[in-house]
Amino acid sequence: MGETKLREEICRLGRSLFERGLTPGSSGNISIRCDDGGWLVTPTNASLGSLDPARLSRLGHDGRLISGEAPTKEVPLHSALYETRTAARAVVHLHSTHSVALSMLPEIDPRAALPPMTPYYLMRCGATALVPYYRPGDPAVADAIKGLAGKYASVLLANHGPVVAGESLEAAVFAIEELEESAKLYLLLRGLNPRYLTPAQVKDLSEVFGLGLPGDLPHTHTSS
Repeated sequence: MGETKLREEICRLGRSLFERGLTPGSSGNISIRCDDGGWLVTPTNASLGSLDPARLSRLGHDGRLISGEAPTKEVPLHSALYETRTAARAVVHLHSTHSVALSMLPEIDPRAALPPMTPYYLMRCGATALVPYYRPGDPAVADAIKGLAGKYASVLLANHGPVVAGESLEAAVFAIEELEESAKLYLLLRGLNPRYLTPAQVKDLSEVFGLGLPGDLPHTHTSS
């Protein structure tokens, strides 16, 4: 896909996310890695609902601004995911309500922020890591992401929001939407002792769909 189409795709999907209330105001950011190793990324203080294709930030492979407006302050976050998830071509970060709420709960396991509730959560997101709180734009968040060693395509930033890497922008958007809906399900079912997928069912999904789940995931889950 040419750069003009990539720019249009960022704006189209960004507007869709915004219009459905998945990231309010000027929150959230999107990037796509281009064929030359550089990126297209949404500008700082930009609403995903009103992006202009011509004003997106164009970065070189070294992360320096080539054209467009100043990029989001979350460039270190995106950079760390591209570095550790080498197949990733897009990264989406939102401030979606249920995912933020999930990241604040005391019982959340950093290795598996959500239990295996549905097959499509595992198929779209794999497992989701939780990393500690860092102020928005703090370069230290990159070290936290790198510490995950590329095992996770979906991550919750504590008290902040989800970030997902995908092999295409559409794949990353679908995954972050699935993560938000799964977080909503978890909150709805919290304290009700729901029936999660069994280890055998998770293993079957992993083998059939080649999910490549991290090998050190907890094997049992309980609801609080």
